[in-house]
Amino acid sequence: MNAKYAIGIDLGTTNSALAYRSLEDESSTVECLSIPQLVDEATEEGRTTLPSFIYIGEDYWSAGEWARRRSAEVPARTVATAKSWLCHSRVNRHDPILPWGAPDDVKKISPVEASKRYLQHLSGAWNKRFPDAPFSEQQVVLTVPASFDASARELTQQAAVEAAFPEHFIMLEEPQSAVYAWLNDAGANWRKQLNKDDTLLVCDVGGGTTDFSLVRVEEEDGDLVLRRVAVGNHILVGGDNMDLLTAHLAQQAFAEKGVKVDAWQSTALWHACRQAKESLLSPEGPETHPVTVLGRGRSVIGGNISVDLNRQQVSNALLEGFFPICELSDRPCRAQLSGFRELGLPYEHDTAITRHLAAFLGMHARSDAAVRPTHVLFNGGVFKSAIFKNRLMELMAGWFSDAPPRLLDGHEDLDHAVATGAAFYGASKQQGGVRIRGGTARAYYLGIETAGLAIPGAPRPLNAFCVVPVGMEEGTELEVPGEAFGLVTGEDAHFRVLSSAVRRQDKPGDMLTSWTEDELQETDSLEAALPVAEGIDDGYGYVPVRFESRVTELGIFELWCVSTMTDHRWKLEFSVREQ
Repeated sequence: MNAKYAIGIDLGTTNSALAYRSLEDESSTVECLSIPQLVDEATEEGRTTLPSFIYIGEDYWSAGEWARRRSAEVPARTVATAKSWLCHSRVNRHDPILPWGAPDDVKKISPVEASKRYLQHLSGAWNKRFPDAPFSEQQVVLTVPASFDASARELTQQAAVEAAFPEHFIMLEEPQSAVYAWLNDAGANWRKQLNKDDTLLVCDVGGGTTDFSLVRVEEEDGDLVLRRVAVGNHILVGGDNMDLLTAHLAQQAFAEKGVKVDAWQSTALWHACRQAKESLLSPEGPETHPVTVLGRGRSVIGGNISVDLNRQQVSNALLEGFFPICELSDRPCRAQLSGFRELGLPYEHDTAITRHLAAFLGMHARSDAAVRPTHVLFNGGVFKSAIFKNRLMELMAGWFSDAPPRLLDGHEDLDHAVATGAAFYGASKQQGGVRIRGGTARAYYLGIETAGLAIPGAPRPLNAFCVVPVGMEEGTELEVPGEAFGLVTGEDAHFRVLSSAVRRQDKPGDMLTSWTEDELQETDSLEAALPVAEGIDDGYGYVPVRFESRVTELGIFELWCVSTMTDHRWKLEFSVREQ
């Protein structure tokens, strides 16, 4: 494939973008594509971001700005936060479930289908702008959250394949992409800001999620190199939560006027308050911003009614609700859960991003003494507001008072940073340049049921057998050392898989008999009805096997079971299609 361009795509929770750089001209710079989209029912304009919303009409669908606006008026017909659903393993992400909670007369789509449609819209915009350089023939880099596990990556890959992406496209972690965007801006001067043994904290707070990553500066052969050494969990707290709090303030203002807002209006108000929040928090924002609720008849509201939200009130509420002052030893609060809950997205109960950051740094400090950040890079639309950046920098200055972390210079365009960094990375792979190393962000373990006497009503204890270590490079494979285990063949079998982003010391072949909930989490299972191997009959339905692990170029984990008695091999797949 003779690609003319490196294309970077940010498939965002609330906004998506496409950036590109010529591969034929090494002096070229990264540019952002203007993406045609409906901005009202009959007007199409080009914008450099595509809001990640889909409006589902009676016989058509539309993605982008107009769909985002419609979300405030008809939320039951608007798909949002599809990306967050891709990593929600308690629903079938191939089922038509979005818009979540929509009535039966709305034609729903799956999270994978929604993601595919966003990617199709972006690739179509590219082909319209560059008909002589088809999208399917370019070098494409698609970004994903660092916290996405192997199954969420696989679902993203499926959406991209269905959107006719090039066969050999690349996946890149979003925080790494943000660092590449900074490298693109800094040029060769990046080595003047970062030195050997420095540790860069990337704080990425977007519309729907919060991600933390640590990147260390190391020296190899006399030159500085970057290595991603830690990632956090996928935290469902972000700008959407802030919009909801802003809507709550508006709802209180309506109540003071004697106006009761029903459930339908509350959802519409949530979407409407997004614009109010962004306006009030902008550097040149107004002191007040009107918010309007659409009427629902005489019983609730006879006509449209507006209230004004105050800049200072909104700023204070968001700052204390999401970035409260806390200690480095503080941890997110665990709310008392009801015995029943909806199967919607598992949003965090504690919205304090500062406490989640303290937990991230504290957890990784257990396994690595050098996680103390010396520098900070902010990414995500939330940090377009200086009050949140200032609060975090002040807080970390208190946490690390003897050597406060410093903010990296540059990197101001947060709307396009991830796409820009991905395009820069794609060009660097061909033209040469600094690369961030790191491999897999998580270790993976197989749940191994212990042998022994059975106890009525009690499951056998489960051990965790490490088959992929943290940092295993993409495109590599290994033979897992250790004893053989029995593999069920000839019938449906469920293989439990766990992962850890913090146990960096575990090696392939290590067997864990105990762990904390913070250290290991169960992910999507592997499942298969493996065919019976001819010539093997042990009388128990088990075949002794050893394991071979592979991490694909896209960071997807594959596991092979290799018979110790014959040349038979079985590949296990993540059961991402199952609930």
